[in-house]
Amino acid sequence: MKSLIFSMLLVGTALVSQSAIAQTKTIAETAIEVGNFKTLVAAAQAAGLVDTLNGGAQLTVFAPTDEAFAKIDPETLAALLKPENIDQLTQILTYHVVPGRVNASTAYDLDFAGTVNGQRLPINFRGEGLKVGDANIKVTDVQCSNGVIHVIDSVLMPALADIPTTAQSAGQFNTLLAAVGAAGLADVLAGDGPFTVFAPTDEAFAALPEGTVATLLKPENKQQLVDILKYHVISGRVYDTDAVAAKRAETLLGRGVNIGLNAEGITVNDAKIVARNIDASNGVIHVIDQVLIPSSLSSQEVINTLNSAVERGAPVYNAGQHGQCCDIYMRTMSDIMAAGINNADARTMSMIQQTVNRAKNTHSMTERAWVLREGIDSLYARMGQLQN
Repeated sequence: MKSLIFSMLLVGTALVSQSAIAQTKTIAETAIEVGNFKTLVAAAQAAGLVDTLNGGAQLTVFAPTDEAFAKIDPETLAALLKPENIDQLTQILTYHVVPGRVNASTAYDLDFAGTVNGQRLPINFRGEGLKVGDANIKVTDVQCSNGVIHVIDSVLMPALADIPTTAQSAGQFNTLLAAVGAAGLADVLAGDGPFTVFAPTDEAFAALPEGTVATLLKPENKQQLVDILKYHVISGRVYDTDAVAAKRAETLLGRGVNIGLNAEGITVNDAKIVARNIDASNGVIHVIDQVLIPSSLSSQEVINTLNSAVERGAPVYNAGQHGQCCDIYMRTMSDIMAAGINNADARTMSMIQQTVNRAKNTHSMTERAWVLREGIDSLYARMGQLQN
């Protein structure tokens, strides 16, 4: 490995001659002085990233040469440098940057590196053909005062389409996209995120009992549809290895899913992940072969949900926003009632229903909040009894 890096450094004579100087200069200053990164520097200036590359934070930059940028269609490159495309340009450039100083020896055992862009970059610093993404690494370990540069021969392209667009182009998520549209969640999944989506295929939806999808798509069942879809989404960009290590993930519904690993692959509850780590600009998609349906809540899940509601609702109430507190408490009790509780008797479920009905018939927001809070406290006590 060391002999390989040495021979590669001999090839990059211009950079080697600057090595002593580079250690006292920033990444941006080094790139400018070497002279073979004019397009990269121009792109960084257009995206407003020069100050970042001159800053004190340690960074690792996979730097495409001018020859690498020359491989891109000139019209495409010119368009990227226009002010209206600054967001896209920034996504591309930050995909070339990894937080921290990652030398070749440090990266030797790595298969991936998390970029400033948020997406994961495949790397290979082992063997004779050093690679990052689809690019060849031509020179390694150009030391700078605020990081290190590795020179590459192609521009790295991240995923630039958002989650719904990525799913649409795949062609196997028509039912999922229809459901997302009916639930009013398309804008959410196209937002900044990042999100991780466990995406059931059309075949997965077709495997549900006949008439299920049609029923869920009816306007009167919108909330149930929203809940099911939220059960497929977790906050953050979570790749397969991280998901398996975590073993469990909290969904946007507030309910957890279990992540497993067996001889057949990775599972989410009872569903199998059939394709994984599909990057989008605002998250990552894992394809699953079954639709995830939230099951009844355990008594501990109910307790956790009630605790969360009080933690959010009490400060709002104390701030005088009684109506907002009511919304939090009402939604919590309604969600628990809709989901059901494992091993709960009819009396417990009736108690929840009575609390919701009383609250709906109480017109004062102050009094309504207390009706709901008393119901929450009673249910909390009841869940404690179920656990004993």
